[in-house]
Amino acid sequence: MLLNLPWTIASLIIYNIIAFTGGADETGDFAGAFSYELFSIGLISGGTWTFTLSDLVLLVAFLALFVEIIKSARTSDITLVDHSLSVLVFIVCLVEFLMLKQAATSLFFFILLTALIDVVAGFSVTLRTARRDVGFGG
Repeated sequence: MLLNLPWTIASLIIYNIIAFTGGADETGDFAGAFSYELFSIGLISGGTWTFTLSDLVLLVAFLALFVEIIKSARTSDITLVDHSLSVLVFIVCLVEFLMLKQAATSLFFFILLTALIDVVAGFSVTLRTARRDVGFGG
């Protein structure tokens, strides 16, 4: 049953935990907690690549989107429920983005975008797969 949940909900949950427990910084910016540096690596070019908490959340969102697109290629009885739950995750993201100060960040916008892509790609891939599976004529 857990595999049937939309994986894009993971990035939404992680974001909400950090945004609502990390609080705002001294300027009232809710994105402050996400700028926490997890690690940095010196590159041959002399530059430094820094990986932050927001990068990690975005990575989780992209990986979840990949899994959701792969899941949408299967045809089963649970596919419609899976797509409906993906639409629900998108609606929750949209409402949060429009209504909550904590979600007014570029990072959350990208989470919202991955949820939208999940919905559109999921239905598109499923329709394409279903069309291929149905044979007409003799």
